[in-house]
Amino acid sequence: MKQALIIVDMIRDNISLSRGNVLDVAVEKVIPKINELADSFRSHNKPVIFACDSFLADDFIFGGRMKSHAIRGTGGDLPIEELNVEPYDLILPKRRMSAFYKTDLDQTLRTWKIDTVVVCGIMTNVCVLLTALDAIQNDFKSIIVSNASACHKRENHEMTLKLYDKFALFPLFRILSSSEIISEMSAPET
Repeated sequence: MKQALIIVDMIRDNISLSRGNVLDVAVEKVIPKINELADSFRSHNKPVIFACDSFLADDFIFGGRMKSHAIRGTGGDLPIEELNVEPYDLILPKRRMSAFYKTDLDQTLRTWKIDTVVVCGIMTNVCVLLTALDAIQNDFKSIIVSNASACHKRENHEMTLKLYDKFALFPLFRILSSSEIISEMSAPET
């Protein structure tokens, strides 16, 4: 299994918008798990990708209830300082919820001969889920990391994981904890 880690929307504007609310508490809990996963991927010579909201000031997406944020070039579209980002990690700007939509992620993963993506970050029920499902749409196996993803509401996080755990695409699409992923990575290939 040739894996890549995709860390979704753990960016400065998303986290600073949440400071003091429920998402902030959830994010604080997942940061150590994300860092542990990223370090493990790097130690196994597997790529780490930061898929980051990166919008234009007058982006269509702000026509709904979403507040303007993550404007390109402002710095708010960069990973939060609490995450370990290495110079050789890929920073992937994205204009919509899925890291695959209108980006070169598919082609990049194929160039690296990746067959499985491991997805974590925020929001479990939107950007994490859509990235994981689009991985399947692009013929990659997909894993959502249960304890390295978060939502504004804990129940939305849990319901999303419950809904997709062992669903019709299992084992192509799985829900695993960070420790399960690290164990699988460290196990000898059979």
